[in-house]
Amino acid sequence: MTILRIALAQFDFPVGAVQANASRIAALIAEARDLHRADVVLFPELCICGYPPEDLLLRPGFLAECSAAIERVAQEVQGIVAVVGWPQSAGAVVYNAVSILRDGAVETTYRKRELPNYAVFDERRYFEVDPDGETCVFEVNGTRLGVVICEDFWFAEPAAACAKAGAELLLVANASPFERDKHAQRDALLATRVAETGMGVAYLNLVGGQDALVFDGASVLADGNGHVHPAARAFQDHWLVADFDASTRTFNAVHWPVEEDDGRDALAWRAIVRGTRDYCAKNRFSQVWIGLSGGIDSALVLAVAVDALGADKVTGVRLPSRYTSDLSNDLAEAQARAAGVRLLTIPIESPFRGFSEALASTFEGRAADTTEENLQSRCRGAILMALANKFGGLLLTTGNKSEYAVGYATIYGDMCGGYAPIKDLYKTEVFALARWRNGASQNPESRIPNPTSWIIPPQVISRPPSAELRENQTDQDSLPPYEVLDGILLRHIDLEQSREEIIQAGFDEAVVNRVLHLVRISEWKRHQAAPGPKVSRRAFGRERRYPISSGWT
Repeated sequence: MTILRIALAQFDFPVGAVQANASRIAALIAEARDLHRADVVLFPELCICGYPPEDLLLRPGFLAECSAAIERVAQEVQGIVAVVGWPQSAGAVVYNAVSILRDGAVETTYRKRELPNYAVFDERRYFEVDPDGETCVFEVNGTRLGVVICEDFWFAEPAAACAKAGAELLLVANASPFERDKHAQRDALLATRVAETGMGVAYLNLVGGQDALVFDGASVLADGNGHVHPAARAFQDHWLVADFDASTRTFNAVHWPVEEDDGRDALAWRAIVRGTRDYCAKNRFSQVWIGLSGGIDSALVLAVAVDALGADKVTGVRLPSRYTSDLSNDLAEAQARAAGVRLLTIPIESPFRGFSEALASTFEGRAADTTEENLQSRCRGAILMALANKFGGLLLTTGNKSEYAVGYATIYGDMCGGYAPIKDLYKTEVFALARWRNGASQNPESRIPNPTSWIIPPQVISRPPSAELRENQTDQDSLPPYEVLDGILLRHIDLEQSREEIIQAGFDEAVVNRVLHLVRISEWKRHQAAPGPKVSRRAFGRERRYPISSGWT
């Protein structure tokens, strides 16, 4: 009986950190050999340079550094076989590649066949498909292994070619970003490929946040008989180790922390927390600032920030105006107290009055309107940015997907900030996630000090949302009820349904027309918005790119 021990390196490899990644990969290879007694160690797609490297791939010096790095790593490989992803430059073309490293050298290199060019992916901008590319099957201790890269696995032919070449086990190196409900699709795909080929499958995914993308890991094994094992715990760095029995084509987990809560809200929360934590770390921000209004959005962002960084790294700022209610001030204080963060209070009446007086003669004869409302928001944005500039740290903005969709946000006001943690959550999802987080307040992973039964005051969740930029204002003065608005937006943005399809689904035609008009005319704001973690099928940003100037309605 042949038993092959494989180690999967479910770790974060930051984009552009070529030398640091190479050094870490070499150390991890030695650790897989010496600590875990692995025969083979698999690394994620493009781990040498990080994923996605984007236009770094257009710089010859960057590609040369990656080439030197893979050679340096290869020289240190002894007593184990390593499968490492990197961008291979070959003259005028670049390939998305993995190399098999053995006995101090690069033994062979496989080049990715299927290059995704949809949603967040731009691989055809950078990579080529090798017309003469060969299937990669190699032997370790009597077991034959095939290897493919990410998108290859979504097509039948690359895996089938490995099986035809005699592979008993297929290694899949991935950099697949998280989105809700994707795990079920992946598990179904694993079962399909196994049924087609009879091979066991070790599916390794990258973990970590990279700008607007969050990679969840959640690596998984599938036996050759079709059994899909429980996924590894998502959004955490792990060594994953399993023994593969080539005679039965089945796995036995040796070290495999299993996902315990794969609910939609639990995974979305951990994606946002991991994305926020890694964005701060990779851009060298050790503290964050948040404007606390007493509303649901800033309350949720505060909870995210504390879970991501710890309460001592978070400062909340109340910025009351003449329209801010006592309840809002009280709730903002309750949020800060429950989260254990420092709270500053800086009224905006003085700067707002200064702007109003400076503009009074120019505005004479014109009634107050949204101009004055936006001035208040811009006073807040300027103060928050000044705090971040003076004391250091990153300002987190608190806008949600519903607001960004219809432009219910003030450019250079409440849109100020360097990162937008809830940017890809509709308002109804914000409420749902707030309720979920309150229910998880006793979770041992929580970094909230001395948690009560809630981290977000229940009254924040139950009160009508309001920007409080005029007397007795609520969001529903300007927008349809969020249940209606989000139903339309989900169909239009995420599901890409037409106006007619949305109306046929039962929504009022006039409301649909108004909402879609707001979406179209707000594109310019979204082009200037801060990045935020993707959790949906169609997030604003790199995977939804519409022209600002457009005559199509």
